[in-house]
Amino acid sequence: MTTERVLHVRSIWNGAISFGLVSIPIKLVNATEHHSISFRQIHTEDGGRIRYRKVCELEDREVSQSEIGKAYEDADGSVVPITDEDLAHLPIPTAKTIEIVAFVPGDRIDPLQMDAAYYLAAGGAQAAKPYTLLREALKRSNKVAVAKFALRGKERLGMLRVVGDAIAMHGLLWPDEVRAPDGVAPDAKVTVNDKELDLADALMDTLGEIDLGDLHDEYREAVEEVVAAKAAGEAPPEAPRPAAGGKVLDLMAALEKSVKAAKESRGEPQEKAGAETGAETEEEAEVTRLSAREATRATPKETGGKKSTSAAKKTAAAKQTPAKSARGTKKTAATGSTAKKTAARSASAKGGAKKTAAKKAAPRKRSA
Repeated sequence: MTTERVLHVRSIWNGAISFGLVSIPIKLVNATEHHSISFRQIHTEDGGRIRYRKVCELEDREVSQSEIGKAYEDADGSVVPITDEDLAHLPIPTAKTIEIVAFVPGDRIDPLQMDAAYYLAAGGAQAAKPYTLLREALKRSNKVAVAKFALRGKERLGMLRVVGDAIAMHGLLWPDEVRAPDGVAPDAKVTVNDKELDLADALMDTLGEIDLGDLHDEYREAVEEVVAAKAAGEAPPEAPRPAAGGKVLDLMAALEKSVKAAKESRGEPQEKAGAETGAETEEEAEVTRLSAREATRATPKETGGKKSTSAAKKTAAAKQTPAKSARGTKKTAATGSTAKKTAARSASAKGGAKKTAAKKAAPRKRSA
């Protein structure tokens, strides 16, 4: 939005910027607007509008906006009327003045404090020179101005900075209005390794930057399509089915899959997953069904009257006939005797080998 366009927008506050001993008449103009679609409440049975009427509880009648004023309700329930004239004469210097209190680097301002944004338009020809002076001073210093001002019944904090050829002011929350992030971070101790950080960096590089001007509200556009279709007596468009995909079992696979998807969207050549990091491939990261064996192992045993198959087999094996037990004993004894005979033969063979070696050695000694 240019400064020229701002001048044609209705101002919401008139006052001056106090810059030391310099006073700059200005007009406060909203710098943002909302394009969200608003809905009306209706009676679902007949489509009648649901309205909220302002009724005086003493007279039991609806009153117009011109009859409505402000009042402060005390703890005991008593009401103290407060007029606009009372507020206009507040004993504070910021009632009609944006008072600059300091100039600081922009990174000193916590983004959590950012509130509504406004443009400060010069209030007449006499304000052009000091307005331009303040704007150029902010540009050259690479700083922002911290100011205090009063708007809509309360004193506020603001930050002045240069946007194009205009001066913008961001309303700021007071420091004590920003909550500390206690209890927000996960309690569990988590260690992130270098490979995971490398993949996260690769994903950030692949996604790269974007022109914020290319972004738009797709939700609002979809709502407009639904409204247009119903107004024309047509069926509203159906939502597209989400792409089917398995759950990712680990963070490394999720990062690899994200990098791959980002490269595909940009038409970049693909590399083999896990070539550099040794991480799981995409197929390994998909959730697979349990095999029959694993499913049986994972199924708890029944605790009722029926015994499991393995228990039945053990019971049957324990109930063998005496004859089978006897045959098993005989086989064991036969096996033992066979082992003894084999050992005896082996010992005899060793003894014969020793005798043969002795005979061969004897003639050699005689010839010597």
